Amino acid sequence: MHAADHSAASTNPSIPAQNAPSALSAPKVLRHSVRAQVLDALRAALVEGELAPGEIYSGPALGERFGVSATPVREAMQQLALEGAVECLPNRGFRVLTRTPRSLAELAEVRALLEVPVMLRLARTVAVETWESLRSRALATAEAAAAGDLPGYAAADRAFHRAVLSLADNAELVRLAEELHRRAQWPLPGTPRVRRADLVADAAEHSALLEALIAGDLPVVESLVREHFAGAR
Repeated sequence: MHAADHSAASTNPSIPAQNAPSALSAPKVLRHSVRAQVLDALRAALVEGELAPGEIYSGPALGERFGVSATPVREAMQQLALEGAVECLPNRGFRVLTRTPRSLAELAEVRALLEVPVMLRLARTVAVETWESLRSRALATAEAAAAGDLPGYAAADRAFHRAVLSLADNAELVRLAEELHRRAQWPLPGTPRVRRADLVADAAEHSALLEALIAGDLPVVESLVREHFAGAR
């Protein structure tokens, strides 16, 4: 159940990475909500692996390709630093942090510790009609997966989990789970892009989980959630 948001931009000129071998797809952005649009685009680039782990990117270079000043790029990068995606390098730019298989496994374990008890409680208490209302969320993940839209899938995946966890009426839980989920969507260095078939299989788990929640089948709910986190996209 995993993966960053789309940019609202419509064109896709390539953003060359400073000291990086790969190009970053960087759409031109509109002037309103510039920082938010740049942040969305950079988050999508992280999920796609276009912001390469270990590489350094400068605010002015990225800003030039986005058609904006370096300021909104730096602001967006500072937010990514708070989220644990990059580190700030004074007078140089931002380095994308490198992750390991162990860090992914640790994220999966923490997410399970946080979300499994909540989902089991919700399975016992939430009305069937409420679960039925979340089918559109599950469908959105399936549609993004079928299109091979990795950033779109990542956003839809988070939206599905956010909608489920919001039923617990605990804003801090939702915030923390969203942060962990986003971090789990960043790819490991050197790994190939997630295949469409894997996304489709991952999306199918959302529908299966929803059916188990509707049925109040606690063992299946727990099993699906743990397996889903272990195979996070």
